[in-house]
Amino acid sequence: MAGAGGRTWRDVLAGRPRKRKSTFGSIAELQESTLRLLDHHQNLNDLLLEVEDSVKPGGQGGVVHWGVSSESFIVSVLQEQASRLGVPTAILAAKSAVTNIEQICQASASPSQVPLLNLDQRKRLSSLLQMMKDLLANNMFCRSLFCQEMWKMKDPPVLEAVWHLHRGDVVGLEELLESNPAAPAAVEWLCSSLCGLCERAEAPSGDAELAGHLLSDFAVVFLQNGFQQTSELGRKLEFKNVPYICRAVLQRMLTRVLDAVGKEKQEDVSTLQAMRFWLNVFSVPVYKSVVPPDSLQQFFRHTLTEVLTYNPLLKVSDAIHMQKEWSFARTCSLLTTLYRKLFVAFSAKESICQLQQVLETHEVNWQHVLSCVSTLVVCQAEAEQLFKDLLSHLLIKAFENYDMEHMITAFLIARQAALEGPAVFMPYSEWFKASFGSAGGHHGSSKKALVFLFEFLSELVPFEAAPYLKVHIMYPPFVPTKHRSILFEYITLAKTRLADLKVAIEDMGLYEDLSSADESVQPQGQALRDVEKALQIFENTRKIPTSVIEASIFRRPYYTSWFLPALLRPRVLPKTPDTRMAFIDSLKRADKIPSNLYSTYTRACCAMKEKMLQDGSKVETSHSKEPVEQLKAELAELRVLIADQAKYEDVPAQIAAISDRLASVLGHSSDENEAATLNSAVQVDISAPRLEPCHQRVVDLLLTSFCQNLIAASYFNPPDRQGPCLSLFVKMMCGHRNLLPALLGRLCQLIYHQGPSLNDAHILGLAAFVIHLSESRALIPEVEASFGIPQPAPEKVLPISEYWNCLLVCRTEESLAFCMRFCTAAASYLMCKFSSYSREDLCALLPPSLVKKLQYIVPRLCLEARGILCEEAKTDLTWSSLSCLSPNYRRASLSLWKQARFQELLKEKAFQLSFREWLLLELEVCSEKDVLSAAERQDFHYWAIYQWYLPAPSASGGCDGDLEKACGIIIDTILDSSQRFDPGSHDQRKKSVNPDILCKLQEMVLELGCRRKLPSGCLDAQRHFLFEILQARLKDREHGSALGEQLWRQQELLLHRRILVGLPPSALILTCRKGKKTTLDCEDFFRFVNSELKNVSSRGYALSYDITAHFFRGLLNASLDCEESAEEVNNVLRACQTRCPTLLFSAALWWPRLEPVLCSQWKRLFGAPLAEELERLREWQSSATSFLSSGVVFPVSDPPWISAAFLHCTVQQQPPRRRERNALERLGTDAEQLLVSLLFFSLMDLISAKIAPKEGVDFQTSLERSLEILQCLEERGTSWPLLFHSAEDDPRNYSVLLSAASDRHTRLLPVAFYRSLPGCLPAPGRGAALHAMGLVKRSAGCVCLAPVFESTTEPVLTSHAAPALCGRERPAAA
Repeated sequence: MAGAGGRTWRDVLAGRPRKRKSTFGSIAELQESTLRLLDHHQNLNDLLLEVEDSVKPGGQGGVVHWGVSSESFIVSVLQEQASRLGVPTAILAAKSAVTNIEQICQASASPSQVPLLNLDQRKRLSSLLQMMKDLLANNMFCRSLFCQEMWKMKDPPVLEAVWHLHRGDVVGLEELLESNPAAPAAVEWLCSSLCGLCERAEAPSGDAELAGHLLSDFAVVFLQNGFQQTSELGRKLEFKNVPYICRAVLQRMLTRVLDAVGKEKQEDVSTLQAMRFWLNVFSVPVYKSVVPPDSLQQFFRHTLTEVLTYNPLLKVSDAIHMQKEWSFARTCSLLTTLYRKLFVAFSAKESICQLQQVLETHEVNWQHVLSCVSTLVVCQAEAEQLFKDLLSHLLIKAFENYDMEHMITAFLIARQAALEGPAVFMPYSEWFKASFGSAGGHHGSSKKALVFLFEFLSELVPFEAAPYLKVHIMYPPFVPTKHRSILFEYITLAKTRLADLKVAIEDMGLYEDLSSADESVQPQGQALRDVEKALQIFENTRKIPTSVIEASIFRRPYYTSWFLPALLRPRVLPKTPDTRMAFIDSLKRADKIPSNLYSTYTRACCAMKEKMLQDGSKVETSHSKEPVEQLKAELAELRVLIADQAKYEDVPAQIAAISDRLASVLGHSSDENEAATLNSAVQVDISAPRLEPCHQRVVDLLLTSFCQNLIAASYFNPPDRQGPCLSLFVKMMCGHRNLLPALLGRLCQLIYHQGPSLNDAHILGLAAFVIHLSESRALIPEVEASFGIPQPAPEKVLPISEYWNCLLVCRTEESLAFCMRFCTAAASYLMCKFSSYSREDLCALLPPSLVKKLQYIVPRLCLEARGILCEEAKTDLTWSSLSCLSPNYRRASLSLWKQARFQELLKEKAFQLSFREWLLLELEVCSEKDVLSAAERQDFHYWAIYQWYLPAPSASGGCDGDLEKACGIIIDTILDSSQRFDPGSHDQRKKSVNPDILCKLQEMVLELGCRRKLPSGCLDAQRHFLFEILQARLKDREHGSALGEQLWRQQELLLHRRILVGLPPSALILTCRKGKKTTLDCEDFFRFVNSELKNVSSRGYALSYDITAHFFRGLLNASLDCEESAEEVNNVLRACQTRCPTLLFSAALWWPRLEPVLCSQWKRLFGAPLAEELERLREWQSSATSFLSSGVVFPVSDPPWISAAFLHCTVQQQPPRRRERNALERLGTDAEQLLVSLLFFSLMDLISAKIAPKEGVDFQTSLERSLEILQCLEERGTSWPLLFHSAEDDPRNYSVLLSAASDRHTRLLPVAFYRSLPGCLPAPGRGAALHAMGLVKRSAGCVCLAPVFESTTEPVLTSHAAPALCGRERPAAA
């Protein structure tokens, strides 16, 4: 105590100025007197609690204090007392200690026995334990007597007191238990105390930590003694009862846990929580380094066996009927937690082997067995394949011995695993098909095996749920033809069972998912889902789905009773027709909706609209928000688990709970669409992905949760130390097949439409999510990406790894930056998350499109990456630079680029960015919005083409140094890019070739031209690579009757012309060496004009001005390399008369514009008079002008159709006059062929006036001219029908004219001819005309009239132009 001024009592005594005179003569007399006093008044039990030293440190000044140690004092007292009593000191000390412990334990204020002490008891016990340790150290304490006396106490000891004795090495728990004469009583005391301990731990008293220590220490003792190994038996032979007690306690506590599981709904929450605390006994870390691994495994194996065989009362029929209630999410969490703790001690293979052994040797509790299966497939990633192996083993055993037990075991396990969803195990329908759907199945070996299978299936029928019967009917086992009666008998039996269940096979949905065991979907619910799926297909194809048409014919009861009522539900119709209205209208027009049903529907819609107007409110469907809120709560709990690495083992269970919540949310509204089948492609409209608001909310919740989990986990650990949590989460999402359309559509919105506006955290999260989607790619069907409008050809379905290529575009500065950040984040995350994977495994996970985008963008934006040598770098450095959300994404990309491992990945064939792919990406860039300036872009192109791809081997996507090959790739790519539809691209870029790439192509073509001028012998047979490339593109796409194909070909040829005009003019012509003479070769160009280019001419007989001028300019330029330039030009133009008259007709048409260009070029190149043939062309133009203006004689050329072309074109270029008939009459008598040629050109113009009105040709004027020429020919008696003769029957070679016309004009030529006939010829002329009609029809060289009028697959212009040319309207029904 403290005195005045805060001084202690000892200080007061020590500080007295004067001492009282002692009555004792010495210290010895004082001690003797003190002992006599204590001897008369001492309490030995209280004395043992005095453990503190009586000598305390003194105050300042080093004053010496008197006193003796309590230890020696108490020892002496015990000895004195024992001597008086005549008993050994150790026995007296033991009995006194027991008395003290009994008093301490009884001091509790609680009326009932409690397992823990209060603070005062704990303090007193601590003093006693200290004294007991001192006595033990002096060999003055008897342990055995102490243990015996402990069990003689009035009440059993408090559990915590026993724990302190054990933990303080005073008396071990084993020794104490061994001394109990009644082992069952010890078991009862321990179990009741442990139950109380568990209840106390879960109470809000704050004793959980202490209770955990007690439980851990006792569990170690239980295992060390209850599950001893052979090597330990000799060491613990002194304990005979302890092993029994320990095993009995563990068994009884496990029984209490399993009883609580069985009575989960009846038990109160506190009991379940108490039993959950007991499960800490099964935490493996508790036993590390103190329990041999063999003992631990023996304990866990024994426990698992006990769980699986506990109370095996359920029959197989009960399991068949109830197993859907035993899925992981629906099983008592107490049992699943126990399973998960047990599985920690085993590998997945060991766990399944133990399960198999129990199934083969014991009667089992099917509920526990199947819930164990669910827990394994959910929590063990390797379990899927191991269960497949187990199922295969069970089927083999079943068919070997015709054993029903093995069969039912296999079916129950397969169904139970399938209940957890395709994310963790294959659907039951797929397993059934894989096992029995082919002749190679186990049942296919003999008729006996087949009969055994169907006997088994038949025995299941009375207990089967409808979904499984549907699977067996829709995907029946393979049966040889001669045994089909066995199958039919089973199907009849199964249909009877379905009828008893009031489920008709005819009521199965069009898109029903047979992999689910959910029986809650009634026909009306399935019909609503079918309607949504049909609407989705119709929205993308604008065609009635085939499944709907088939159902209207072959499944009429379901179609009329369920599908149509679900489709025609009354509603307030929108002002603008939506997809449902369009679909209903299409079905009505196809006569697939009965009139009375449609009328009822329209009336009901009108009534609903009137009611809405009267009420003043819209009719809306309300959806409960409760499932979504529950899903949010489960996601929040997952985030807590992922943020704590110590709780990773709880993540699979939480994800299973989320999956269960997600299923309830997605299935909450029967109007929501359930995906069709696992094999159908997911349709995504990239231009405008549409999501239901409820689906979008769910997807946003999941994506937000993923991103938050990633950031939370990355705060503490890099991705490679985060475990499989995120992988399991994404895999769970992919297992919900009806979620995938909304998920992929939302990703399209975020990446394609909103990508550049996303912040760094969103980009990191989405990039990591894409990697995990790739990891789960086996669960994701292909994606059918469309752009919202019908295409000439159906969109190609893409695997999920290529879907990202459609979403990540590189067009502008913003999109390039986003794409670089996204791809860098994805690749970096993958290389860090899966750093231990081999290169082959990494390649399987990484989408190639992401790597190729990086190969394109990084060198484009980072000069340092062009040809850089890789530097070794630590993987986590790249991730750390990204996870800190640094805006300097270029530095992060370069850090990734420099890594040796990333550079090794770039060498893989799948990841190599080819020259063609590089060009496609570069052609997408909009130069006006490019991050590079024009000069920077030019430098980049030079590096990429000349330094990177041109010298690179073709195996890595290069050109092998072949300049011609590089040109071919550029031309092909430009054409492919121009033909490709892309709503995000800029229209002006589709109308013109990329000038930067075209510039490089021009350079390369010029370089090739220079190489060809070198003497290399005779090159007569040399092919022109340009036309070889262009022809090859058209070769595989022959002229078809389909409109789409013809439009494609026309657009392709226009692009060909555009490219040719963009190249150097001389590139159209080859220079060849013939001996010592250089000649010009235009044969390839002639063939290209005759076969292709003329078909894109709207004038029918002449090419456009640009390609015409380009050829003539190229001809003059190329002739520079010839020794006799003028002669070579003459030779080429003479060859045109027979080999390519279209070029001469084109010159005639465009001569007023062409003449000054050619004359100035000739003068500039040669400074000499024009070449003879060029001069002749000029003379024909001059003669035609003079003939029409001044009446001079018009000279006829040889061949005459050339002068006819100039005369015809000159007439067109002058104002219309009525004196053209006089000009025709002034032609000489030898002008027969000239007039026939003029008729040909007039008919061509007549056709062009209708099919190409923008060319400026007047239809009426052309018609009048054609009539005047016909009348003139008739008056002269000219055999003009020879114009329509084939080449073999034409002595005057009019077939040259037809060869110059386009195919379209040739097909319409008979129509134009007929149009010119009525009322314009005298009677004799009509006879000749009728004869000409016969010639037209019979001519082998002319197109028959029948296709013009009868074909329904001709081009739009042709099929509509034919009636117009004939002067009548096209029938509406045509």
